[in-house]
Amino acid sequence: MKTVKIGFLGMGNVGSGTYSILKDNAKLIEQREGLRLIVKRALVRSLDKARPDGVDADILTTQPQDVLNDPEIELVAEFLGGKEPAREYMLQALKNGKTVITANKVALAQCWPELEQCAREHNAGLYFEASAAGGIPIIRTLISSMQANDIDRIMGIINGTTNYILSAMSKEGRDYAPVLADAQRLGLAEPDPSLDVDGMDAAFKLSILSSLAFHTRVPVDKVYVEGITGISGADIRFGQEFGLTLKLLAIGKKQDGHIEVRVHPTFIPREHPLASIDGATNAVFIHGNSVGELMLSGQGAGGLPTGSAVVSDLIYAAHTDVHQYTTFPNTPQSQASFSYNWETGFYVRLTCPDRPGVLSAIAGVFARYGVSIASMVQKPASNQEGVPIIFLTHSSKELSLKQAAEELSKLEQVRVNSIIRVER
Repeated sequence: MKTVKIGFLGMGNVGSGTYSILKDNAKLIEQREGLRLIVKRALVRSLDKARPDGVDADILTTQPQDVLNDPEIELVAEFLGGKEPAREYMLQALKNGKTVITANKVALAQCWPELEQCAREHNAGLYFEASAAGGIPIIRTLISSMQANDIDRIMGIINGTTNYILSAMSKEGRDYAPVLADAQRLGLAEPDPSLDVDGMDAAFKLSILSSLAFHTRVPVDKVYVEGITGISGADIRFGQEFGLTLKLLAIGKKQDGHIEVRVHPTFIPREHPLASIDGATNAVFIHGNSVGELMLSGQGAGGLPTGSAVVSDLIYAAHTDVHQYTTFPNTPQSQASFSYNWETGFYVRLTCPDRPGVLSAIAGVFARYGVSIASMVQKPASNQEGVPIIFLTHSSKELSLKQAAEELSKLEQVRVNSIIRVER
């Protein structure tokens, strides 16, 4: 029986979940893997904070060096979140020859090259299955299982908070603010939900996933980000009339040597596999040239689901003498070309006066910029401000649609209420 001692940096929700799995499944891990995984030390902010039942108070410390400099600790699991001090502690652990397992999307997305280079130089491992989709085993799928494929598309629902909010808005016909308040009461949204609802949580995760999918370093500042705070219940209802479902999607595409990476609210057909992913569930949809379409779904957050991914990395690292590193030899970042004039369909909602000539003027603007209208619906006027008109376009260039929208907003009494992208 091989015994491996572990140090924790942090003991919050995911750290506690990981500890519970190691404790509750200890016999199972010993029988299946021939490993005895022991948490020797755990860094916490306060020794006085109440901990879940079963946590040994003797392993807790407020001194990071008790974890980082202990020669018996071989594996360090980082649960601190954020960039600092997580980055500093992970680098120190790696320099001491300790393998690091992290669930930290922010530090990994921003500091990946530095962390990996340090791991290489000190013959240590860097593992991050839990960083991008909680309990969904997407990282190892991309690193190992999909290596026979040229992946040209990755698309996912990778933030549970926003998916819960949009699912509730869609099913209950309510607006954003009251649904967010409910999510906060249920503990499904943070008191400050901005990282989730503004789209940055998904952007950090997409940076990691698209880097692996396209074998190209994709920095998070290359990701176009748009959140859900401007979404109205009316747009969701109008979209449903067209057979569309609204999701906050993280989208990565590779075509003709160009990469596009974007996070934004997106209408998809209700028949699309991602359309049925409701509540706080996450899912990642991949297209490879050999395997075709593949989708993985499951719990994308929470102590136990994310802890499950951490423990899988701990077991893998404990068995590994020669660590595997991510390499992008064919398309280094310096050669990657990122595109922002992507091509997609659009949902456009306008409010305009109900008088002759207005529709022809609007159609003329779309035509001038090469935006082809697929369908149009005029809704009954609900107030004195004008008539709502909804357009769905055929696939169009982002820049062309933006130019058309800018000109439309200059037409007399025409207001551009909403523009939402559509993926088929």
